[in-house]
Amino acid sequence: MSFARTLARPMLASSFVFAGLDKLKNADDTAQQLSPLLQKAAASLPFQADEKMLARVIGGTQVGAGVLFGLGKFSRLSATVLTVISLLNTFVEWRSADISTKAGREARRNQLLKNVSLSGGALLASVDTAGKPGLAWRAEHIAADARKTAAEARKTTGKKLHNADKAVRRAVHATGA
Repeated sequence: MSFARTLARPMLASSFVFAGLDKLKNADDTAQQLSPLLQKAAASLPFQADEKMLARVIGGTQVGAGVLFGLGKFSRLSATVLTVISLLNTFVEWRSADISTKAGREARRNQLLKNVSLSGGALLASVDTAGKPGLAWRAEHIAADARKTAAEARKTTGKKLHNADKAVRRAVHATGA
C-alpha cells in the first residue's frame, strides 16, 4: 500500500467512525432524525424491527465499515458501504435542517458541502484498486491475449497446411502420378 493510501484511509475513515459512534450513543436522536426513512425500512423488512434498533444497525455498520476501511481491509467494499451511508445522511440532514434563519441556512449549506465531499471521497475510494488492475481490465486483456493467440495459431496452421500441400504436390509430381 502506498504512503498516501496508508495516511489517507484512516483520515477519511475517522469522520465515519466518529459519526457512527455518535449514532450508537444517541440512538434515540438518530431514530428520530432518520424516522421517515426508518419507518419505510422497518415496514419492508420480513421481521419486526423498531426504528431505534435500525438506527443502531446503521451506526454499527458505519463504525465497522469505517474501521475496516481505515485499516485497509476490504477497503473497496467498506468504502462502498460508507458512500451509501454518507449519501443517506446527506439526504436526511438536508431535509431536517433548520432554515428559518440565515445562520441556519448557512449551517445547512456547510453541512451539505461537508457530506457531499465525504461521499465523494468514499466513492473514489470504492473504485480505488490500490495500483492493481481491476477485474474489468484483467478480463479485457485476457480476452485480447486469447484473440491474439488464436489469430497466431490460425496463421501458423495455415502456413503449415500450405507447406504440407506443396510437399504432397511435389511428391505426387516426383512419382509421376
